[in-house]
Formats: sequence, structure tokens, C-alpha cells
Amino acid sequence: MLRTLPVPDGLAGERVDAALARMLGYSRTQAAELAASGAVRLDGREVGKSDRLPAGGWLEVDVPDPAAAAPVVDAEPVPGMAVVHEDDDLVVVDKPVGVAAHPSPGWTGPTVVGALAAAGYRVATSGAAERQGIVHRLDAGTSGLMVVAKSEAAYSGLKRAFKERTVEKVYHALAQGHPEPTVGTIDAPIGRHPSSDWRFAVVADGKPSVTHYEVLEMLPAASLVEVHLETGRTHQIRVHFSALRHPLVGDLTYGADPVLASKVGLTRQWLHAVRLGFEHPLTGSWVEVSSQYPDDLAHALDVVRGAYR
Repeated sequence: MLRTLPVPDGLAGERVDAALARMLGYSRTQAAELAASGAVRLDGREVGKSDRLPAGGWLEVDVPDPAAAAPVVDAEPVPGMAVVHEDDDLVVVDKPVGVAAHPSPGWTGPTVVGALAAAGYRVATSGAAERQGIVHRLDAGTSGLMVVAKSEAAYSGLKRAFKERTVEKVYHALAQGHPEPTVGTIDAPIGRHPSSDWRFAVVADGKPSVTHYEVLEMLPAASLVEVHLETGRTHQIRVHFSALRHPLVGDLTYGADPVLASKVGLTRQWLHAVRLGFEHPLTGSWVEVSSQYPDDLAHALDVVRGAYR
């Protein structure tokens, strides 16, 4: 449901999440998650939870329908999902493709949250009920490493680390063609695609988005690229490489060649979260984990390296 609200003089200068909590009767956490989902606009422009409100502005808020059922977290084992690090406060999982981070409207497949519940893990209760413990996400079509908070203190510390960009997130991607330069930075704002509700694009009024990359291996039809994310927008790597006219192999949503995808046997984008490093939010020690390519990506890479004609 869309609600249009004037910014009261008494809330001028307040953060979006604090103001929304008072205006809508939400908790601060609920208001922050609403803003983080892209559901809050100020005078037609999307704003984040920490933006400040001016006097005289108008807010548009996509408020969830209270009659709509919240997604249910089903405790469901996920074959192939491995725990690669665990302590009293957090757990790092190696997520297979086809698994979402948490339940969401329209998603009926397995989730990381459900898999951890099925395995008997207790996670932090901060955040919305369906995404407790989740401090960052990978697309269902992207495999690799994710950290989940078990304690409330870890949740707060990890959220802060991601916000302050002190978490090292490293991906490997197989991009069509040969990006130039071979080492570079893509600094281009990302927002909702102007003609789609579920795709994203480089748009002038999007959120600041920065991707650093280095070509590791130049192949006949594609390039194996290491990617470091400075920001963490939805579909960021996929959108940025598509904007360079080098979409990820298999990523038909963002312009990949379907013939090449078929030749290498891919039904998803060639993208894997290979390394995750962060300072432990309680002990201060450095935690770093890595992940090997899953079978479908390893096979596709082998085909591109040798058999592709």
C-alpha cells in the first residue's frame, strides 16, 4: 500500500528510519528495513535509512499490507550447503546455487535461514522474523560464502562492518569478451530498471555503487575476473558488467549470449563468492574463508578454456 506523508516541521533534520518509526508507529528496525528495501522515496527520489529529511518534503512509502501473510521460515535441509566456519557468535556457510538467503514473497525454494534451522542452529533474533541473523545476501542464482550472525552482539557488529565497508568480499566471475582495461573500477550508480520491477540498471539517480575488478585469465570467448565489492547493491556485479557490454556468461537477465550459455551448459550466471574476510565483531581476530568453484561453474570454465569452438 502506498502512503504519501508530508515531513512535519518537528521532524526536519531527522534520519529517515527515526522519522518513519514515529510517523508510522513502527520500530526503528522495521523502519530501517523498509528504507533498505527501496520502499521509501523523498519527493520522488529513493532514500536510505540514514538520509536526513528536509522540512516541506513529501515521503512516499510502500507500506506492506498488514493483511498479507509474512513469509514462513520452513526448517528445510539443503543438500550441498556446507558450514565452513563456526563459533559461538557467527557461522559462515558455502551456499549452493538455487538457495535464497531468506524467505520472501513469491519464493518457494530452499533458504539459508531454513537450512540452518533444520540443522539446529540458533541465530540472532534481530531483523524481520523471516531473515533473522542475515546481515548480507547472495542472489539465489549466485553461489558462495555468506556469514550469518548467531548472537545479537555479532549481528550488530557485522551490520556495522558491512555499512563501514570493512568486510572483504571477493567474487570470481566469467565475463563475456575481454574487458578493457584489464584492471579497473566501475563507479556507476545503480537503481531500479526504468521498465522493470525486478531488474536493476545503471541510472543517474541510483545509489552510489563501486566495483573493482582484475582480469585473471583471458580466454577465447570470455575472461575470468576477480571482483572486489566496495558497495553491496542488489545485482551489482551483474549490472556493472552488463553496463560495460561484458555481461556474465549465462546471465540471460542482463544480456548474456544464450548460445554461449547453452554451449557451456549454464542455466545461471557464472558468479561465485570465493572469499570472505572480516574482523570478528567480538574477538577482533581476522576471519577469512574461501570456497572452490561448484561443479557447474568449473565445468563451464573448462569448456571455455578448451573445448569451446
